[in-house]
Amino acid sequence: MANVNPPRGMRDILPGDKSRRERVLAVIRDRYRAHGFDEIEAPVLEEYSRLHAGIGGDNEKLAYNVLRRGLDADKIRAAADDPAALSDLGLRYDLTVPLARFYASNRGQLPGVFRAIQIGPVWRAERPQKGRYRQFVQCDIDIIGDDSARAEAELLVASLDALDALGLDGGSIRINDRRVLDWMLDSFGFAASERPGVLITIDKLDKIGPDGVVAELAERGPRHPRWRPSARSCAARRPSSTVPTARVRSARRSRRARRRRSSRTWSRSARRCARHALRQAQGPRRARGRVRHPARLRSLPRAGMGYYTGTIFEVAHPSVDYSLGGGGRYDGMIGRFLGQDASAALSAGVPAVGFSLGFERLVDLVALGEDAGADAVVLVHDADVPLAELAAHKTALLGALGPGARVRLERRAKNMKALLERAASDGYTAFATLSAGTAPGDLETKPLS
Repeated sequence: MANVNPPRGMRDILPGDKSRRERVLAVIRDRYRAHGFDEIEAPVLEEYSRLHAGIGGDNEKLAYNVLRRGLDADKIRAAADDPAALSDLGLRYDLTVPLARFYASNRGQLPGVFRAIQIGPVWRAERPQKGRYRQFVQCDIDIIGDDSARAEAELLVASLDALDALGLDGGSIRINDRRVLDWMLDSFGFAASERPGVLITIDKLDKIGPDGVVAELAERGPRHPRWRPSARSCAARRPSSTVPTARVRSARRSRRARRRRSSRTWSRSARRCARHALRQAQGPRRARGRVRHPARLRSLPRAGMGYYTGTIFEVAHPSVDYSLGGGGRYDGMIGRFLGQDASAALSAGVPAVGFSLGFERLVDLVALGEDAGADAVVLVHDADVPLAELAAHKTALLGALGPGARVRLERRAKNMKALLERAASDGYTAFATLSAGTAPGDLETKPLS
């Protein structure tokens, strides 16, 4: 028998689930728009060179590439060791790289400070497992053109508002800064070229535990003489750090740390600004404890994204032990798309910061009721009702119910209970029965529940 399952790591979504997902997305869109963000749409395909420009971290390795058109077998064999010669396009692995390209292409038609919403699917060649798919939806908001801590505050307030509107009260956001992490790793003797890999290792703390992190770091060889990681020292600080606290204090006293004090000050400024905005928006009691900073070098480098240059965030909720989203500042990316080199793009490029909610993880936690704003009626008819009568009754019922209503025709079945249960699972709230010759005004609707 032929295999009719969807590709591994992807899913079919049934009508009832699709309706529920759309209700959750509608709430997120509504709250984002309420905070002054405007929705845009970019193609799902981007040029191969853009997706593999060295700014996407490990996600570039997970990109799905599209084979160039017109390649015959000889050309494919000749280019077998060169992916860029085989592919010219790829599916987007996130929404941030396409947004940077979108802004670089359309900046003349956009305001100086641009607040964008992007909601759509992305694709990564992940290893499928529970809660991790190869096609999944991201819900992003970004602010481009504002280099102040106010931009971070806006993102955090809007994101927490969306979580609250979904009924997930109690969510909080942890803040860190990639620049602080960089100087800490520098103080331990890790070269700049090694730091992306070290951050990826630290980012695995929740997955492989302190012992696993220590083992991976130990494979990189000894560094600073004071750097003596051990499973015992890491376990004692679990899950906060794999760096000895005494060494951190020593690093802070060092000349190198003093030269980087401005980045720590900026991170504190972003945190204070976000907390002040939350107090004003939600009141002191509700805002308390919703923006936090890890006490030590907690597993918050967001290492998978190679484009972060400053503040980074992660959403936590007490009901789960994994992140529900995150984001950060990526000031250098748009400048590189405008043709600036990496240093110029970072120092004088277009500032940008974004936040993404992990929709697939989020939707499983949300318990929204049925959409009470629109009626959905199943019109159960006898087999002998003429087509003209069916059309007339359906049109009259739609007109009587008003905007947003739904009417579905179903032929009467022997097992009416199963028919109505399926309709209820698809989001319908009422039903009516129709026989041949019934006058339009004589239909009686009854609730399904």
